[in-house]
Amino acid sequence: MTQHRTLIIGASGGIGAALADALAARGDVVRLSRSANGLDLTDEDSVARVLGGLDGTFDRIVVATGALQIGDAAPEKTIRALDPDAMAAQFALNAIGPALVLKHVLPLVPRDRRSVVAVLSARVGSIGDNRLGGWISYRAAKAAVNQILRTSAIEYGRLRKQAILVSLHPGTVQTGLTGPYLARHGSVSPDEAAQNLVGVMDSLSPEDTGQFFDWAGKAVPW
Repeated sequence: MTQHRTLIIGASGGIGAALADALAARGDVVRLSRSANGLDLTDEDSVARVLGGLDGTFDRIVVATGALQIGDAAPEKTIRALDPDAMAAQFALNAIGPALVLKHVLPLVPRDRRSVVAVLSARVGSIGDNRLGGWISYRAAKAAVNQILRTSAIEYGRLRKQAILVSLHPGTVQTGLTGPYLARHGSVSPDEAAQNLVGVMDSLSPEDTGQFFDWAGKAVPW
């Protein structure tokens, strides 16, 4: 089997750690996180420093960061509960953070072969699939990161012809992020989610760049 290099951003989280473990058998895995490497996605200097310190290129880059609840601000049940500071924190971590990664990670994407750059999103970020309402700040931040990913894919396509940029919905995964909400949804373990996501990434071709897929490889409406 060909040895691949993988970069996992957010490797200390449940899904990120499981992805790193699942891909370790295929080759070198570089694990980055705030706790281990000081990578703070809300600080561009940190993103530029850590990513700029890496050598070579990667066949797979996954942004596995994110949070449903930041601090004491639970997801809103109504627009009347919206707090601008809490909303800004959601955008800083879940939208602007991945955007900064896409800004600074381009030199790590190979020019001469297929590669995948994936950002973990969420089905609740789909505008077309929203039938329940609520969770306004989180939904909006995930919708924003989907647009950031799609727009970046167009530019990457001009510079890295074989790069595949995608948003991925991992399903409801049993992590600290989803813990308070698991009773409402079917869920899978981080290891199962990682295997599902690896399978989806393996199946992608350059024609899929700029798209949004779920854990089963099905397209999610924007």
